Amino acid sequence: MMTSIDPSLLISNKHSTTSTGNSSLGKDEFLKILMSQLQNQDPLNPMEDKEFIAQMAQFSTLEQTTNMSTMLEKFIKTQTQSDSILKYSEMIGKQVEWKATEETGNGIVKSIKQSDTGIILELDNGEEITNDSITKISKAE
Repeated sequence: MMTSIDPSLLISNKHSTTSTGNSSLGKDEFLKILMSQLQNQDPLNPMEDKEFIAQMAQFSTLEQTTNMSTMLEKFIKTQTQSDSILKYSEMIGKQVEWKATEETGNGIVKSIKQSDTGIILELDNGEEITNDSITKISKAE
């Protein structure tokens, strides 16, 4: 009994793309290389089971490492954002002086919020300033 490979899976039927920049191999590239090895192996001297199992183990390790890296990046981003808002929450009720370009002012911090650009402090007079424009912090009078 002879089984054949679906022609749509053959590498020769895939459009080749050239990319520049990232030289690291991902799991998609690893699978393509593995499929190419299987398609082009010598039928009289096929790949050893041990080699195939070792490559599958490498693929599994690569996938787990990639997933762990992605989750770690998400965790670090979450921690950084929550740490920032907690750190600046101590400023609620404090008198601040600020300077942004040519404008200056002061006020008491009423609330803190997180935005895409960073931490925004809302003052009691309705003004909103960024955390990097603060020049002085003192007790509210």
